[in-house]
This record gives sequence, C-alpha cells and structure tokens, in this order.
Amino acid sequence: MTRPHRLRIPAPAAPPLTGHLPFADAPGVTDPIEVTSRWLTRGGRPWFPVSGEFHYSRYPAGEWEEELLKMKAGGVTAVASYIIWIHHEEIAGRVRFDGNRDLRRFAELCARHGLDFIPRIGPWSHAEVRGGGLPDWLLARDCTPRTDDPAYLEPVRGWFAAVAEQLRGLDRGHGDPIIAIQIENELYDQPGHLRTLKRMAQEAGLGAPMWTSTAWGGVQLPGDELLPLYGGYPEAFWTEADGGWPDTCRKHFFFTHQRDDEGIGADLRPTTVRGGDPDAFADRFPWATCELGGGMAVAYHRRPRLDAADIGALGLTKIGCGSVWQGYYMFHGGTNPAGELSALQESHATGYPNDLPVLTYDFQTPLGEYGQYRPSYDELRLQHLLLADFGHLIAPMGSVLPEQRPDGQHDRDTLRWAVRADGTSGFLFVNNHQPHEPLPDRPDTSFTVEFPGGAGTLTLPSSPVTVPAGAYFCWPLRLDVAGVRLEWATAQPVCTLGPDGRPVLVLAATDGIAPELALDAGTVKSVSAPSGDVAEADGRILVTGLRPGTDALVEVEAVDGRRVGLLVLDAATARTVYRGEAGGAERLVLCADGVVFDRGEVRVHSTAVRPSFAVLPAPEHALVVDGRTVTGEADGVFARYTVGGGGAEGEASAVPVTLVRPAGPAPEPSTGVLGRASAPADKYFDSVAAEYRIDVPEDLPDGTVLRLHWSGDVGRAYVGDTLVADQFFSGRFWDIGRLPAGAVLRVRVLPLHADAMVHVPQNAREAAGTAAVTRAEWISSRTWAVRPTG
Repeated sequence: MTRPHRLRIPAPAAPPLTGHLPFADAPGVTDPIEVTSRWLTRGGRPWFPVSGEFHYSRYPAGEWEEELLKMKAGGVTAVASYIIWIHHEEIAGRVRFDGNRDLRRFAELCARHGLDFIPRIGPWSHAEVRGGGLPDWLLARDCTPRTDDPAYLEPVRGWFAAVAEQLRGLDRGHGDPIIAIQIENELYDQPGHLRTLKRMAQEAGLGAPMWTSTAWGGVQLPGDELLPLYGGYPEAFWTEADGGWPDTCRKHFFFTHQRDDEGIGADLRPTTVRGGDPDAFADRFPWATCELGGGMAVAYHRRPRLDAADIGALGLTKIGCGSVWQGYYMFHGGTNPAGELSALQESHATGYPNDLPVLTYDFQTPLGEYGQYRPSYDELRLQHLLLADFGHLIAPMGSVLPEQRPDGQHDRDTLRWAVRADGTSGFLFVNNHQPHEPLPDRPDTSFTVEFPGGAGTLTLPSSPVTVPAGAYFCWPLRLDVAGVRLEWATAQPVCTLGPDGRPVLVLAATDGIAPELALDAGTVKSVSAPSGDVAEADGRILVTGLRPGTDALVEVEAVDGRRVGLLVLDAATARTVYRGEAGGAERLVLCADGVVFDRGEVRVHSTAVRPSFAVLPAPEHALVVDGRTVTGEADGVFARYTVGGGGAEGEASAVPVTLVRPAGPAPEPSTGVLGRASAPADKYFDSVAAEYRIDVPEDLPDGTVLRLHWSGDVGRAYVGDTLVADQFFSGRFWDIGRLPAGAVLRVRVLPLHADAMVHVPQNAREAAGTAAVTRAEWISSRTWAVRPTG
C-alpha cells in the first residue's frame, strides 16, 4: 500500500525582530555578529555555527593543537569549554594557569586555526566536577553559593578578574576568537543573580557579541540579557537505574517545535520545582543549542551505552526541528586532573546524586579521551559539511511539520519527518532511528510538499521507496546549483566543490534507497550520466538507476552554458569525506581514517599499516608523504594514494596479560545520595579485586593505546601506586593511553554484586558479575604528513 505523506509550507513569515536584544559586536569588525529573533547573522549573512565542547584542563596541553585541528576537520567552527574554577584554584589564593590549565594558550590556538572560542566561565559549571567546579574552600565559607550573597560574590569577583586577565585582548575587537560567553550553568530560578554575574564579568573586562545561558528546565532568565541555549541527549546517566529509557531522551528523536528539555539537570533541581513555559523565549530568540549529546557520561548506578547512529540521528533531527546553532556536549573527551587535596570528580562523597569515575571523562565522544576517532565523528562530520555550504540557506528557513504526525512519544508506526523551507525551496528531513526500540521499515513511502502562493507542489520520489529501519537523512528541494535547479534528490547534500563556473555538488546516498535526481528541465541544456537512465517527463529530467560511488558523476550543462557536476557517493564512502585546503586549492579528501588540514599540509592519522586516501581535484603533481614520493591511481573521479607499508606500526598487537590474583566475592552494595548505588570503596581494590599485570614495552610508539577486553563492575589501572585510568563496565572495551614506556601496569577489576541496583546494558549484565581481563592489545596510530611535490 502506498503511503503518501503530505505537508503544506505556509506563506513566508514576517521578517525577524532585529536590534531588540542588548547584544553588539565590537565596533569595526569586518564580519559583525548579530542575533535576530529567528537566526544568527555574521557579516550580514545568515550564519549556522557548530560548536563542540572540549575541556582543555582535562587534556595534555602538548596535544591541544592537533586535537583542535581534528575538531575543525570534523566541521566544528567554535570550541566551547568550561573554565572550571576548582581546576585553577583548588587551594585558595593560588590561581594557576600553567600547563594543562593555560587558558590563554588554548584560546590563542583556537584563534590561530580560525576557530571561534566560547568560554563558559561559571562560576558554577557542573561538568561532573567536584562541587560543580566551586572550590572546597569556597563551599566551606559562611556564604550562600549561586546567589547575590556578598560573601559569595566577593570571591567570584576575584575569579572573574583572573579569567578576564587571561583572555585580555582575545576579544572580537582585537580580531580574536571569543564570540560568546556563558554565565553560570543550569541555574533555573535566580534571574537576578544571572544579571549580577553578567555585570560582574563585564566589569572585569570580559566582552563578547553574545552572552548566553543554558535554558532547559523551565529556566527563568533576566529579560533579554542572555541568549537562551538548549540541549538534548540520546541517553542520560542522571536518571534512576531502573527507570528505563527516559521519555525526556526519547522525545529528541521526534520532530517537534518544543525547545526545552525538562530532563537535563533534573536530579539537581528540587522535585517541587515545576518547569515554566517550554517555549517561553521562542518569539524573541532563535533556537540555538549548546548541549546536544555528542556522547554521554557513565555513572556508577547507570551506564548508558551510545552508538554512532544515536548521536547522528539526534543531531540531524534537531536541524529539522529548527535549530540554527548545533552545539555539542561533549565533542572531545578527556581525563580529570589529579587534585592536590582530593579527587575532582562528582561523587556521593561531595553530596551529588551520581558517583562518576575518578579519572575518565571520555563521555563516549566523537573524539575520545586519548584523541581516538569514533564512528560518531564521521556521522556528525557529514552533517557539518552540509551546514558549512548550505547553513546560510537553512538557518532562515522555518521548520514545518506534516499533517500526520506521531500521536505520542511511544508511536513507532508514524513516519517522523519535517521540512525546513522558505517560500520556494527547502530541505526534507527524515528520522527512522531511535535507540533501544528500533523503528520498522517504511515501505511504499512518498512525500508531497506544497509550496505557497502558487509556487507549485513536489511529489517525490518518482516512485515510492522503502525508508529502511535506522535510516536518517536530508534531501534537497529545489536547490539551485549554479543556475541548474535540482528539484529533488533522494540523496543528502554533502558539499559543493570548485569554482562557480564549474561546481560539483556532492551528495550521499542512503543505504536501501536508490538515488534519484530530478532536474528542472527549464534550467538544463543537456545531461550526461555515467550509468543509469535519463528521461524527461512533466518538465523534469529524471536521472535514475545510478550506482553511487566515486565514479557516479552526472554532468549537466545549464541553459546559460555553465557546467555543473552532481556526484553521488555511496553511504559508506560519503562518511569518509573531508574538505580542506591542500596544495593551494580547496579539495575533497576521502579517507577512512583521520585527516587534519594545517596551513597547506595534510596529515593522516591511521591505525592501518597501509592507509589510503583519495583526492579531488587530483593534484597536478605527485605527493610527498613523510619524505617519500607517491603517485595516485584513478578511483572514479578521484586520485587515490596508498602510503605506509612494512613494520608493525599501526597494527593491533597482542599483549601478554598475567593474572596475579583472582577476584574475591563482590563487595556488598551500598547506597548514597537519593538512595542510588555508590561506587565500591577504595579498600576493595586492595583486597578483593582481581589483579593483572601488563608490561609496557620500552619502545612503545607515541599515541599507542592499550585496549582491554574485560568484564566486571569497576576497573582501575595503576603504575606503581598512581591511579592512571579507571572505568565502569558497560560492555565495551577499555582504552588506556599515555602509558610510560617500560612501566609495569597493574589492572584491578571488581565483580558486580548480583543485588547491586546498577543499570548495565542488558547484554552486558551477566558479564559484569565476573571480573576478568580476557584479552589485551596495543593499538598504535601513526601520522603521515602529506605535501605536494610541486
């Protein structure tokens, strides 16, 4: 049975409000940032930023630069970071900005590589940090934190002054990267205090075009003083162990116009507090985000496990809902610094409802705790390429929901889709994925989109298709490509490449849906396709039967003589696309591994012995890779290069693991705040944990990670008496990096008690009862530097 899905685009809305907010960029900047009531602009053009959270104080300073370049290559345009007070002033009066705490150097690196910077200055951050980031010495004072109590504001004033001194001269007025400053975090009922903090930050010398606040939980904000930013996570560690998948997470896999998420931070709000209007700011502020789930932390009592598709589907759905700023928490993982006076993680011991690991803050991010590339990095990069080229079109487009919509958050039978559109063109979004409860195939699906004012109706594709279970995608509607109008494509736009006179639009096919291109015949003089069929009907030229891949280039000549290419990559290849400057030109690089672009040089990060990459347009000369000349071979319209070879670098090599002591009985369960399960006490790791010995080679290459395949409840790894890594078991392997060459590593693992009120993913619960390291391997990653010979 054919299942038509209909949607009517309303007449274009009145222009957005402008100049109504007390935000202003520095005088004389060449690309002034403005905030309208519906979208952001930069240099007078609609602007769709992508921000990603990376905590410099949780990462080695010597590795910051390469990790920032990884984020940039992943499509992040702005780096956000909490400035965590306790990391800088654990001891009262000794404020440290040295080493991994060097805030100024971090911001300068962002500026060097064209990344915007968003400091989240607190004073309270949360960030799963001890005291929410407020130092112990402050909490011990006779004051009421997070209020206008003068005894609290006095040390906050000193903290803001210290931050301002580090960031002095790095504002927009000096051509530097700070585009926004967040005040506090998740403060839901103190609008006057938020205003006070903003004034204090300004008095300290901090300034930015935008001042922001988190806006979930029915927050009360001080008038128009702060731009509300929203969030949404695919899973949550802060809910109850036996609560199932929270509805507040489930909602983010539906297209909706509700911005608020009443679930984030709910464990830290009194249960008597009721959220306010979830759309309270919709008429005056654009829908911007700062905490879309780039991953999720793991607490002791609840251990969410995310897949790349969970993160990718949530991100794409938010664009379809109306987001005009994709902000991720976290985008890059890290490790808690070792405190001088105590451990620095959130825990029951500090009065918080959740016990977090002492060290790891990996967060299951696109870039991991040690800089590892994850599949979610590829999923999000594909979307960010779309926003880099088409975000200025999407941002002003309203989100329109279809006539038939799901009747509740447990409706798995109604297709989830939406359109972002203006009066004549748009982008169609579909999400058929959600975690935990898979959605079914949607056979015989077509879409009818009616544009207003006699602009006509599109029904696509030409024949109904099956939307596969787990699929999520964006299709263009009436997209202009250098004078050729693409009426629709059943493939997602990735980016454009090449000069205006001969651009190539790259598209990504969706597994299970045959790519189809429909061109407005009135804009086309001729079409040449390497495979498939070309036919004209009803004023459109249809290209069907394409085999997506590196050679699926459809060449189109416009009626004005310009030439356009439409390249349709298969879904897997599209997730290897990078775009950046190389050899004096902008190029596409296809690589299954990591790629960064650094002032003319391209670097490939790979765990493979012989990685390969393909380039378009092909360089005119051979390439030099680590001093060796390599030549390319044709891979469709790309030139492909293979590098490396010989030796064991890059290979996973087995590691001898010696059992020193078997595990004893699992510790009896204990509970803490809110009656939630507490992590086992330190004493159990000395007495009943299984212990394994692993010898670290003297010649261990830099960047090598030890991967443990293990089971149990909690694992800790030590060099001597120093804790160097820890993990709560969720059914995944455990990576440990930055191990000193020649060290002896002792890994201790506790079993999970059968009665522990702990949520572990269902297929891992049984294994958690047995403490064991079953296999270990070294995962070595090598970097290849690529430059042209000419």
